[in-house]
Amino acid sequence: MAPHSRHQPVDPGMSVLTRAWPLAAAATLLASCASVPTPAPQASAALAPSDEVFYHVFNRSLRDSDGDGHGDLQGIIDSLDYLKELGVTSILLTPLYPSAFYHNYFASDFEGIDPEYGTMEDYHRLVAEVHKRGMKIYLDQEIQYVAYDHPWYTQSLGNPASPYSDFLVWRGPGNTQPDEGPFAIVVAKHWPDLETGITTLNMESPELKAYFDRYFLSWVDPNGDGDFSDGVDGFRIDHMMDNLDERDMHTNLFAEFWRPLFDKVRAVNPQVIFIAEQSDWGYGEDFLTRGDADYVFAFPLREAIRSFDKAKIVEAIRGTANATPQGKHQLIFIENHDMNRVASDEGMTPTRLRTAAALGILLQGTPLLYYGQELGMHGVQDMRFETDEKDIGIREAFEWEAEVEAPIHANWYRDPSKSYWTDKYSQSHDGISVEEQDGDPDSLLNFYRRLLDLRTKHPALSRGSLEVMESAPELLVVERKLDGERFHLVANLSDRMVNYQGPGQADLLGGSGRALAPYDIALFKLN
Repeated sequence: MAPHSRHQPVDPGMSVLTRAWPLAAAATLLASCASVPTPAPQASAALAPSDEVFYHVFNRSLRDSDGDGHGDLQGIIDSLDYLKELGVTSILLTPLYPSAFYHNYFASDFEGIDPEYGTMEDYHRLVAEVHKRGMKIYLDQEIQYVAYDHPWYTQSLGNPASPYSDFLVWRGPGNTQPDEGPFAIVVAKHWPDLETGITTLNMESPELKAYFDRYFLSWVDPNGDGDFSDGVDGFRIDHMMDNLDERDMHTNLFAEFWRPLFDKVRAVNPQVIFIAEQSDWGYGEDFLTRGDADYVFAFPLREAIRSFDKAKIVEAIRGTANATPQGKHQLIFIENHDMNRVASDEGMTPTRLRTAAALGILLQGTPLLYYGQELGMHGVQDMRFETDEKDIGIREAFEWEAEVEAPIHANWYRDPSKSYWTDKYSQSHDGISVEEQDGDPDSLLNFYRRLLDLRTKHPALSRGSLEVMESAPELLVVERKLDGERFHLVANLSDRMVNYQGPGQADLLGGSGRALAPYDIALFKLN
């Protein structure tokens, strides 16, 4: 393994296919999947997609359980009761596999768990604790590239006879020149002042496809016994593309790589969900149809909500609906690990922050919260950095306590010589922590709790139809309706006070009534 890696090297004498702890069971499952009966649904699987509420965890930043500064699996376990009480049903993790990169997106090995997160036993305990609470767990998989310290690379570099030679794309004779990675990256500089090469896998290799068939099944049914209660409920596919990086090298991947993989996993457990991060950040129709993903991310709606522009929001609502076939779904979100936090947007106010929250949760679709969003955590990408350090500001430690240096805070980026630490967004006693907001009925945290509670209690707000209603030019009015239950969600998207003249009585969001302040929002039950 390259000397810059943060992890222990893999024994090069061991085959990836033989040392993988669950893959033998997965291979048996794959061979006999046609005869596997559908098991009785587990508690976690009873949730319909429209009833789910996702919480996107940046693993390294959520909670530190052992004092090493890194968020870990036990820290996630320790956070589950808080998330359950918030109204979350589904946990979406960033990658767990070992990587030289702090975000774990370029694997040093697809097997096992990053040791800074814990062990495979810790992971199994996390799955058990999630399912015990009737919740779901989703894993993030980025499988189109590997880092130079991956055993497939180290064992086949200069060695065409390696069993992994066909797993990678080679340019030079005798496996001497690896292909570039995404965005034409060859060697990536990264935190903390290191660099690692990245290369592309051969997505056309039959052996590689077979490996990933077994690999995904190993997470779905770890011991191959047909009981999925100890397995993952779904996957996020990072940077999913049909023509990888638009290089015309690996084309038709929807039909020849992704759909066959999805089909094999669904043949074993039909309830497994696949979420596509569509690479173009568009409406995602192609990913839902030709790609056969179950979910995509509602990127255009996210941008429109944060614009507070009525016309853009209406256009994105309609575009999202038109792009979503029956039986497919959109994840509605307002921030994630790749973009500035909404609380740091120019002109943001507490009122706008609540309006963005309500639109992100009460519009049609499945809500996704990014960790700390419910507290109003701040963060902006710092483009002065030319490495993944630029994103640390939007991936800071979750603020459990008022003191930034609290032992459970995952301050893995602590470095007094770096501006992302000395100028960090989180500050002690700034009002942005669970400790400071938990008991305050007017806090943003409790506003999120109220929104998610309303969504749970009223199926019209989760499963209901949505119609944009005629209204005053300044007002966005949408109707959610199901089985005779009707609501109007009303947002004043102007800088002046506007009166809502439509039906409904008291504002269920706790506002003052029909006179909406600038950029305020209200929810009225019509019957």
